[in-house]
Amino acid sequence: MLINYANKKSENEILNSQKAELKIVSGGKGKNKLIQGDNLAVLKSLISDYDLAGKIDLIYIDPPFATNGHFMIGEERANTISSSNTDQIAYSDTLLGADFLEFLRERLILLRELMSEKGSIYLHIDYKIGHYVKIIMDEVFGIKNFKNDITRIKCNPKNFHRKAYGNIKDLILFYSKSENPIWNNPKLPFSDEDTDRLFKKTDKDGRKYTTIPLHAPGETSNGNTGKEWRGSRPPKGRHWRSDPAILEEWDKQGLIEWSKNGVPRKKIFIDERDGKKMQDIWEFKDPQYPSYPTEKNLDLLKLIINASSEDQSLVLDCFCGSGTTLIAAQELGRNWIGIDQSEQAIKVAQKRLSKVSPNLFSKADYDFLIQKN
Repeated sequence: MLINYANKKSENEILNSQKAELKIVSGGKGKNKLIQGDNLAVLKSLISDYDLAGKIDLIYIDPPFATNGHFMIGEERANTISSSNTDQIAYSDTLLGADFLEFLRERLILLRELMSEKGSIYLHIDYKIGHYVKIIMDEVFGIKNFKNDITRIKCNPKNFHRKAYGNIKDLILFYSKSENPIWNNPKLPFSDEDTDRLFKKTDKDGRKYTTIPLHAPGETSNGNTGKEWRGSRPPKGRHWRSDPAILEEWDKQGLIEWSKNGVPRKKIFIDERDGKKMQDIWEFKDPQYPSYPTEKNLDLLKLIINASSEDQSLVLDCFCGSGTTLIAAQELGRNWIGIDQSEQAIKVAQKRLSKVSPNLFSKADYDFLIQKN
């Protein structure tokens, strides 16, 4: 499915767009880079001049939301939108409609070229424009590589006087480059309520457990998992979860519970589980007093980076703002590249990065780059 509009360029035009000339202004030759400039031109330069095509394992971006406003910086103003020319503007978000969608599509096409085959991209957007953005991402990355539409609870309920339901969420669209992205399967610890609800049984040693069937869906005409065990076969349309020899060993170890009717089930102990699977509704509220407009929750970025990258993976944020993605990547032992056009953003990001524990950096870790005018 494609979305059409008047100013839509061909992919070839975008891939052959003008690149930026980059100049090192401080630091050594480490992998980490903070870049000031138009991210479209910078991304093209990273592909053409820095040999980074296919090298980036994870991209997180929090682009403008097509709000038609100006975001201010300063104490207690970092999350406000204003049209006044008297305030210090961090950045302007004035592209709307088709112009905004094409602005984003151009960058997504270049980001796709930079992604490794095991790479992923998370795009943070709001509910007003997000569904159009998903169609663009389906086109660029392929709908088969769509992973999740994540709901992020961003704030406490507000009592706005408007004829609609309140809004406490935004969206994170998660896509991969291929069918086999890096995936570390993030888990949440079981709550006391989870324990009482899911692990209702207790063994003689006081260990909490539940049970699951020994068979699973799927016919097996060949192989041991379709054979008879203890005088019975799996029900029609199912097969044993493991080879009958393994089932026999489990039973010897006391890991199989037999019902009064002689139905076997496998014991699952809570102390052997590493938590419950992370679902697609997240509650990560943004800082109450941010240092920069739209500054995101550090734990949110750490979750994404832990889930979809590995040690020494290269992480990219081309709308890096105050640098939260870069800080999270640095603290988790990943390499990173941050790009932003705003001079104010670069200053805030540098200041925040300088506060990260010194032992996380080597002297060569800063390549502060700036687009040459």
